This record gives sequence, C-alpha cells and structure tokens, in this order.
Amino acid sequence: MTIGIYDWQRLDEAARDALLARPAVESDAGIRADVTAIVNSVRHGGDTALGELTEQLDRVRLADFRVSAEEIESATATMSAAAIEAIDLAISNVRRFHERQAPQAIAVETMPGVVCERVSHPIDAVGLYVPAGTAPLPSTAIMLAVPAAVAGCPTRILCTPPRPDGLADPAVLAAASRAGVNEIYKIGGAQAIAAMAYGTESVPRVDKIFGPGNAWVTCAKSLVSADAGGAAIDMPAGPSEVLVIADAAASPEFVAADLLSQAEHGEDSQVLLITTSATLAEAVNAELDNQLRELDRADIARGALANSRAVVVDTLDTAIGVSNRYAPEHLILQFDSAREALAKIRNAGSVFVGAWTPESVGDYCSGTNHVLPTYGFARNYSSLGVDQFLRQMTVQELTRDGLAGLGDAVITLAGLEGLDAHAAAVRRRLRSGA
Repeated sequence: MTIGIYDWQRLDEAARDALLARPAVESDAGIRADVTAIVNSVRHGGDTALGELTEQLDRVRLADFRVSAEEIESATATMSAAAIEAIDLAISNVRRFHERQAPQAIAVETMPGVVCERVSHPIDAVGLYVPAGTAPLPSTAIMLAVPAAVAGCPTRILCTPPRPDGLADPAVLAAASRAGVNEIYKIGGAQAIAAMAYGTESVPRVDKIFGPGNAWVTCAKSLVSADAGGAAIDMPAGPSEVLVIADAAASPEFVAADLLSQAEHGEDSQVLLITTSATLAEAVNAELDNQLRELDRADIARGALANSRAVVVDTLDTAIGVSNRYAPEHLILQFDSAREALAKIRNAGSVFVGAWTPESVGDYCSGTNHVLPTYGFARNYSSLGVDQFLRQMTVQELTRDGLAGLGDAVITLAGLEGLDAHAAAVRRRLRSGA
C-alpha cells in the first residue's frame, strides 16, 4: 500500500486546497436525526431509556449502570504488574506536567483605589467519556481524569461502553480509578453524552463533557452544547490525524512507523508527509509496504492510507507553511533544525520534535495530553489542559476615592451609549455623604 506523491510547486491554489482536504466527516442528516432521538429519549426517559438503548445498541442488559468497587478491584487484579506499572508511570508524568499548568491569581491596582482581580475555580461537575470502538482506550481515561483531578473538580464521573459480558474494559477501569475517578458508569455512545448532560436517576448531571468519540458521540456533544439546558463540551472533534515534516536526512523507517501509528486508529484517519526530498517520499512508501505486513490492524491502516498523501516541497520553510495551513492534530518534525524551527509553527495540536520523539509517547506517557483539536480546529482550539477544567472569575473593588477618580469617565461613556441608569449608579454614590 503506497500513498500518492505530489509536487507542491506544480499545483495551483485550488489543487493545493484539494490536496490538503480531509476525509468527509460522517455527519449526514440521518445520523443527526437518530442522535437527536437518542438524546431526547434519555433526557425524558432517564434510566429506563438508558437500559433500552444499552440493550439495543450494546447488546447487553444491565441491572446497574454504575461500576461497583468490587468490579474495579477485580479488574485491577486481572492486570499484569507490567501493565499497572505502565499505567502508573503515565499517570505520574501526565500529573507532573499538568500540575504546572495551574493559573496564578491576579490582583492589579489599575489606578489608585481601583483593584481588579482574576480568580479561578474548578468546574463543579465534569463528565469524562472514554470510547471503546475497535480498541479500549485506558490512555484516554488517564488524559481526562488527571487534569480533572489536578483542577480539583468536586464531581468527576466517567462513562465508557459495556462489553458483551456486561463488564467495562478492565484496563480502562484500572487507569481511571488510579487516576482519581471512582464514579464510573457502563454507558456508551450518544446515550452516555445525554445522560451526563441532563442527568438520570443514577447518573449525575454535569456542567461540562470531555472526551473523544465516533460520529454519533460527536453529534451528541454538539447537540447538548447548543442547548442552554445541556452541558458545555471540551472541543469539536474529527478523525485522528498526523503530519510529518521530514528532510532528506530523515529515517524512512521512522517516518513510515509514525505514519502507520496514526493510520491504525481508524479508516477515517489521515496521515500526511511533507518533505523536501522526493527520494525520501519513495523510500517511505517502500517502508509502508514492509511495515504493514507486521501490523494486526493492517486493514484499518490501509483504509487510512487511502485518504493520505506525501507532498514534496522546495524548502523546509515551505513545509512549515503547508503544515500551518493544514493545522494538524499531531505534528512531527524530523529534521536537524527542528528545535530552531519550532518558533515558526503556529497551528498544531501537539508537536513532536526530533527523530527520537514518536507520536506514540504523547499518546501514552510523556506527560502532554492526547486529547487534541482535529480537523483543522488547531487553528483556534488548544490541546486539553487544566485550564479547561477551570472557570475564571473577575473581581473589582473600589474605594470612594477610587470611584471618584473613575466617575467622570464612566458617566461620559454611559452617556455615549445612552444608558442613563449606568451613569446614575455612579452619580448617586458620589453625591452621597456616606
């Protein structure tokens, strides 16, 4: 399986746009209608609707959605010592990086007698969604649970789909519980998003929902976030993607491995190589063929490679410009001056610098978060961090002299806007003898 190789310099702007186009996201009217029906069913039917939907969609009947302490303990006991050690290492590194993200309180006297402050508070209740799909994702449980715990959100719940045997994936349970979430529910798909957004008899209502998912989950998140009675969400989401910038000195073996590590996520994923060397692009294609033979998920990766391509450019500056235009979820820099070039990178969810930094480390345990903006949203959204689990509140406090110093300006500005009551709120105080 090879990917097409294109010469950037020979393309006009329309062809360049087409080359960087992502696979169409599955979001047709049929999905939206079905998801709307699911969301409304859970909103009005509560646990009864959840039970019916779980039986219908997950093919399992559950007497209780909440994962018991015994199930968490049993799941952890099934994990090997090496698996627990790896989970604990990931939690430790992610926690260490995220603890440094906590914002500092700000207090500024903007003029005598006028003090302005900004303080942060954790969001009261957050819902974390960990999909199952074609593979369990304990790493996502870590990436969501750790910053929620660091932020200090009082209520932290997690939903993940049940298996056919009625249990949740043991690795997800072990990772979530060790990362500080013990309120876990065996609910998947759009119905899980609805349950967290509106609450049911057994699932608490939350203020904000975090986590990736398929087209149905993404649609449900969009619906509940647009409803004043629903819940906010972390970010828009699309299929996973990686872009690699490499020069002639890069290892074709490493580049191909990085492309495949992302391609195996799903057939709707996309991987791009931007290189200054047509020879490297050909060598990477040969490596893709060789390495695909060794992958268990080769068929999935081949599906993703059908959406993917290599682009040959004249200079590394051009390559960086192409990358900023595409705004990838993951960006890998495999060239000698990568650290120096980092200042030119504007639009990317997470950047991996140098030949010894595969995207895999960010997915699991380097410390950065792998919940990232996809589908070009890296232009205006950031990777998940502690700040998204906090809300900032501003405070101001004035003395009488401080108000006197601001009063004329407030009254004048209120007059420009025709808001007499605003001006009166100042005048009455300044006329008062109190």
